[in-house]
Amino acid sequence: MAGWWRALPRAARRYPWPTNVLLYASLFSAGDALQQRLRGGRADWSQTRRVATVAVAFHANFNYVWLRLLERALPGRSPRVVLTKVLCDQAIGGPIAVSAFYVGMSILQGKDDIFLDLKQKFWNTYKSGLMYWPFVQLTNFSLVPIHWRTAYTGLCGFLWATFLCYSQQSGDGTLKSAFTFLHKEEASTAERPLEK
Repeated sequence: MAGWWRALPRAARRYPWPTNVLLYASLFSAGDALQQRLRGGRADWSQTRRVATVAVAFHANFNYVWLRLLERALPGRSPRVVLTKVLCDQAIGGPIAVSAFYVGMSILQGKDDIFLDLKQKFWNTYKSGLMYWPFVQLTNFSLVPIHWRTAYTGLCGFLWATFLCYSQQSGDGTLKSAFTFLHKEEASTAERPLEK
């Protein structure tokens, strides 16, 4: 295991695209698995496969290309450049990523109206993302080396994917719905009698 962790930085420098894409997709899929675990019940591996498909087919690749494009268009780490990158990411990248997730999942689930989730949940999800992603990307653009940026986004995307998958399955795209769900779960766990 220790050898794998030592090989990872070399792989990220030598093969940045596949390394970043695989790490991102793995973390995004793990976010769905965590969301299912928090909701209780049996694991739905077909749902996790759909999330992984969307992550590999679009999200990981989009993030890899998008972050590189931002760096080429706005090179450097000065505060002004970093803030401009964050603004561009939230104004362009965020809406594209949220839209692709909801539409992609609807297509893979075989829904009749593939735009229904997008229409119902986009604005709430986008506004929720504005409370999380600018801080993530501020750190990403100012501190993380370019060859690790997609993987870092995937690491932070693990939490986001947990929220996003919950919203797609049973939420409304607001943080309030996710926190309400978690609060109910904590309350029901506290009410269960202890087994002897």
